[in-house]
Amino acid sequence: MTKKATMGGPAAAGPGTDLLGASTLNGDMVCNADGEDLGEIREIMLDTETGRVAYAVMSFGGFLGMGDKLFAVPWAALKLNPDTQRFVLDVERERLERAPGFDKSKWPMMADLTWAAEIHSYYRTQPYWQ
Repeated sequence: MTKKATMGGPAAAGPGTDLLGASTLNGDMVCNADGEDLGEIREIMLDTETGRVAYAVMSFGGFLGMGDKLFAVPWAALKLNPDTQRFVLDVERERLERAPGFDKSKWPMMADLTWAAEIHSYYRTQPYWQ
């Protein structure tokens, strides 16, 4: 992750790890608490009414970008580890394999509160709009 000067270090300048540009997060790796690679962030979804980050869309599975499944992970479920420069999603790999996901050519209506509530429930996070 050499693309981010914001991740810190003696030569880094910028806003620090508490404030990052959304475009710099695309391609960042996600692992679980055991250090297993789970995928990478493909997109950051913003709630335009509140200005809050709602989800990180993460890819998982497949080979060379083919056959991978996308997941909308509530932003609150991700924690940045500045030492490893990866996001940590505290779920087992098997649980992520069973998570509600979608194909990159058929995204869900993420503004649907029923869908959103199910996603937050699956990842055991408080919905961002509450």
